[in-house]
Amino acid sequence: MEDKEAVTTTLDGEQHMIAAAHHLLKALSASKNVNSDMRRLLADLDIHLSKMTKLNDDEAESLREVEERLKSAQRKIVSLQSNHYRIWDSGPQHGLEYLEAVDEVRTLTESLVSSRRGKQKGLVLNQAHSILQMAMERLQEEVANILAQNKHCFEHEYLSFRSCEENVVDEESIVSSENESAEEASRRESSGTEPEEYRVDLIHPDVIPHIKCIANVMFASHYYQEFCQIFVTFWENALSEYFSILHMEYLSIEDVLNMEWNCLNRRIKKWLWAMKNIIGFYLPIVKRLFDEILGELGSVSSTSFYEASKASMLCLLNFGQAVAVGPLLPERLFCLLDMYEVIANLRRDMDAMFGEGEEGSFIRAEFHELEKRLGDSAKVIFLEFGNKIASETSTTPLIKGGVQPLTKYVMNYLMLLAEYCHTLNFLIEENTIDHLNQVIDEEDLQKVSSVLTCPVAHHLQSITSILEANLLARSNLYRNPSLKHIYMMNNLHYMVQKIKNSKIRACFGDSWIRQKMGQFRQHAMTYERITWSPILSLIRNDGSTDKTLLRERCRSFNAAFEEVYKSQTGWLIPDLQLRDDVRISTSKNVVPAFRVFFGSVKDSVGDRYIKYTPDDLENCILDLFEGLPKSLSHHWRR
Repeated sequence: MEDKEAVTTTLDGEQHMIAAAHHLLKALSASKNVNSDMRRLLADLDIHLSKMTKLNDDEAESLREVEERLKSAQRKIVSLQSNHYRIWDSGPQHGLEYLEAVDEVRTLTESLVSSRRGKQKGLVLNQAHSILQMAMERLQEEVANILAQNKHCFEHEYLSFRSCEENVVDEESIVSSENESAEEASRRESSGTEPEEYRVDLIHPDVIPHIKCIANVMFASHYYQEFCQIFVTFWENALSEYFSILHMEYLSIEDVLNMEWNCLNRRIKKWLWAMKNIIGFYLPIVKRLFDEILGELGSVSSTSFYEASKASMLCLLNFGQAVAVGPLLPERLFCLLDMYEVIANLRRDMDAMFGEGEEGSFIRAEFHELEKRLGDSAKVIFLEFGNKIASETSTTPLIKGGVQPLTKYVMNYLMLLAEYCHTLNFLIEENTIDHLNQVIDEEDLQKVSSVLTCPVAHHLQSITSILEANLLARSNLYRNPSLKHIYMMNNLHYMVQKIKNSKIRACFGDSWIRQKMGQFRQHAMTYERITWSPILSLIRNDGSTDKTLLRERCRSFNAAFEEVYKSQTGWLIPDLQLRDDVRISTSKNVVPAFRVFFGSVKDSVGDRYIKYTPDDLENCILDLFEGLPKSLSHHWRR
């Protein structure tokens, strides 16, 4: 009421001044001393004052009308705010009425701002701004409430991260995976179902139009920052909750670099799961919601989406960067390749979500930089793996002559690489072609293209060659030449069997397999020749019938055979089929020859010197290569 009286007083004062001016003009016009030019000037001034009177009357009437409409809208706003704890909880109709009243205040405010009057409109304009400010604060509360009440807490089947503590790739697990091949373990680990594409709503679809209407009113009222603040903060917190669902934690780069490898490996698996779900599943839904509500308001949608997702995205990217710059150890290769493949597969989603604005380009650049670093680190580890094998030297031979742990490690390592051949080919070819482009022309590049068809195959073969050279050097540590060949046979056989039954067989080819099979068979033949030829020479029939000489030959054969039995029962051929093959081959060479000798001397030298029958000999050979030393002293025949 006081504001209205002040405005009325101001208007009345101006009208009195104009009336006084009219009176003065009439008095001057009535004077006889005024010439014709002055009379025309006074007449024009009188007309102008008349127009001002009419204009003031109209503006006064307009200002009173604005004031009445403003008071009506204010009553509506106050009534809805007073009668409802949350306006939209009472139904969309009340919300619509509230927005209409707020929009009325906005419209009146704009009309006042554009009015030519100064003092007359000042108090009314201040009142309009106060009402608008009160309404905007309430709308912020309403938006927060609508979001909280209608947010979907979905946890579909893909959110449950299983096996976080399992399938950790380290040296021990690669070497010891005998019951289950590394390739099978890799297939099992990667057999999880990927999230399907289907629509998921973050909030109930029915409330989206209401939030959009609120946004439009707040933006039209120049309160867009207030709306974006509440909207962005809500979804930033929702994304943090989603992180918790995925068992993700915010870690600094220092935390990651100082972490034990097994712990870090488990964190990486969580990170992979989180990346697939957050970038491939959750953020696209958030982006769709932001576009639905803010898409018609220019770049606000992309900017707000960036602000809401920035903290979480930087958390994920920083973790990846920390892993990428960590020690380039062989056991890290598979995690790096997994991370690289996930990043590469999500690149299109990232570019689509952060394809607009300077802020989005920053996230995109960080994402692409992470992809490059992961690829470079993985490539370096893979290409340096051969040098790692070559540096693994020893001064002590493996007891029993079985399969070297290094052989198991390398071959199971290669089995795991079978799942990444395509990725490794891409990384190596990219590096090689980039280098060649710098040093040769296009025509020469086409000439060498055939050499680049499968760089991984070439490198895998070079790794096995380095391994074979390492094994050959280790075999020279054995003093017994027979055991040296058993050792080489075991390891080459292990290599062939691993590759022959794996996905990487195509990288080696049948000719490589035939060559290595020929090599381990040659070692088996050499073993037989070195071990049994000297023993068989003792019982070879030279036509002699001298009993003393025959008895001495029997004693020598018995001693030599017992020595072989005692030592070679302690040797090991782990593969059952290979063990049987070597035993059978040995029996075929030794037992028939002994049977002939036994038949020719048993009647002349007596049982005292013939300690074993051919059947005894055959049974004893079946005890060889089990890794448990035995003695034949109890076989003395009387």
